[in-house]
Amino acid sequence: MTPANYQLYLNFEQILALVKQLPYPEKLQLSQELEKETLNNKLTALLESFKTDELSLETIEQEVEAVRSEIHARNTTN
Repeated sequence: MTPANYQLYLNFEQILALVKQLPYPEKLQLSQELEKETLNNKLTALLESFKTDELSLETIEQEVEAVRSEIHARNTTN
């Protein structure tokens, strides 16, 4: 027998009512899954915000060298 797929169209209140009926361990599991999904979406958005074509490796190396020189200058004057 082939398993059938069904789709239910539920609004938020209906879903919330169903969640409230779950036993505590299943609520906890659902909460953890939602947290993972939310965290994944936030991390993806954060990584996307850092994407740029404006930075080259040369620019990064120049900035690193400038900061190193500044730190070295501070350390030699102290």
